[in-house]
Amino acid sequence: MSKCRRELTEREQELLKSRRDSDTKASELVKMEKMLQQTKNKFDKKVESGMESTGYQENMVEDLEEKVRSSRRYRRNSLHHTQMLESQMKTVKGELVGTLDHLQELRNVLRRSQQKAEERKVAMEKLAAGLR
Repeated sequence: MSKCRRELTEREQELLKSRRDSDTKASELVKMEKMLQQTKNKFDKKVESGMESTGYQENMVEDLEEKVRSSRRYRRNSLHHTQMLESQMKTVKGELVGTLDHLQELRNVLRRSQQKAEERKVAMEKLAAGLR
């Protein structure tokens, strides 16, 4: 029972960590998208003013675009992993409920058996006293 709870706690901690990671990556993605937009705006202004753009700026924009794509992939993967963990946690919770119900049934059977044994013991003591 404690093993199941420990496993459930571990799964919940993994889920929380995945959610935090996902939130962190989402905020990083927003920041990178803003940086990308700012860089593109600067690039457009320089082109409009007649300045030739260097390959360095183009590479920087491409790098930022790749980082945004990478962050989006990571976020999708994190969300998928979170959903898998949530599904596994629901399964474990269901199993724990079933195990708990079964343990309660066994406890009730044990109590009834102990009560019957006690009643039989009292009846045997009465018979023994009557035979004396």
